[in-house]
Amino acid sequence: MVVNVNNQPQTTEATTLAGLIDQLGLPAAGVAVGVAGRMVPRDSWGTFNLTEGMNLIIIKAACGG
Repeated sequence: MVVNVNNQPQTTEATTLAGLIDQLGLPAAGVAVGVAGRMVPRDSWGTFNLTEGMNLIIIKAACGG
């Protein structure tokens, strides 16, 4: 399926948000995900199902000032 991550199409075999995060190689900490203007709690990623064409915003924390 294809989902949109930060306005870029991303092809994935993942069915859950946790699977997509793993596929993208994102770190276990310092990542937030929003769908439809709402943040998805980290403890829900394993049960949050992806759908074709879904729009996700992924934010990674950065150190510095």
